[in-house]
Amino acid sequence: MPYNRYPPAVHMLLATFFFSLMNLSIKFVTHIPAVEVILFRSGVSLAASYFMIRRLNLNPLGNNRKFLLLRGFFGMISLTTFFFTLQKMPLASAVTLQYLSPIFTLLFAVFFLKERVHWIQWLCFGVAFAGVAIIRGFDDRVELPYLVLGIISAMFSGLAYNSVRKLRDTDHPLVVVFYFPLVAFPFALVGCFFIWVTPVGWDWLWLILTGVFTQIAQVNLTHALQNEKLAAISGLNYLGIIYALLLGYFFFGETYNWIVMVGIFLVLTGVLLNFFLKTRDEKH
Repeated sequence: MPYNRYPPAVHMLLATFFFSLMNLSIKFVTHIPAVEVILFRSGVSLAASYFMIRRLNLNPLGNNRKFLLLRGFFGMISLTTFFFTLQKMPLASAVTLQYLSPIFTLLFAVFFLKERVHWIQWLCFGVAFAGVAIIRGFDDRVELPYLVLGIISAMFSGLAYNSVRKLRDTDHPLVVVFYFPLVAFPFALVGCFFIWVTPVGWDWLWLILTGVFTQIAQVNLTHALQNEKLAAISGLNYLGIIYALLLGYFFFGETYNWIVMVGIFLVLTGVLLNFFLKTRDEKH
């Protein structure tokens, strides 16, 4: 994919869509340990990233290796904890917890990247956060340990996003993507020596698709984050809640009451208002 072909917002929307397909694939293999899913996901991404990097004659080890390793470490923690919640909760409930990440992203960006966020943007994110709280608050299928893991996942996701932004002037998006499986694969391999369930039948397809969908999503996400301010596009992640609700309903029969629908409306309102306000400010 040519990296300068689409605006950052379009890349973020593509990333959200393919991450949703990744989530769907994982829900079909809830009997497979999360660390094993990470192994397959990392293995596919590692091979695909390395092939693409060598094709472009890039240095796979990159330039700013400190932040590349941090990006890989933060991403590994975030995705591992998210996979646990995804396997133990309804699809939309797990995803809503992950959508706390833009809040952490903004907080870390203010302190580490010195980015400024207009007060009305904080208000918009507050509206979206209220929607997330409503959706999660009225889902009694969410157990406390997995709630805590979901929050930890969102926090490390915010750290990973800021690491990606820090790398935008030093490293190619493919190199940034490459470091996640480079860090995660050996850890997952060691974990699988202790926890292993042999995939059967369709399990193999879903595990491979987990890696394929994630690779496409990560490339788009990295390009978006390296070419736009975090406050302008990170909220677009919230749109994945629609995918989660629809996929959960059609594939797993997961339903939610009208109060949750109010939460969804608040999420979309906050995200879209923030996006339009940011776009208007840039035009002026």
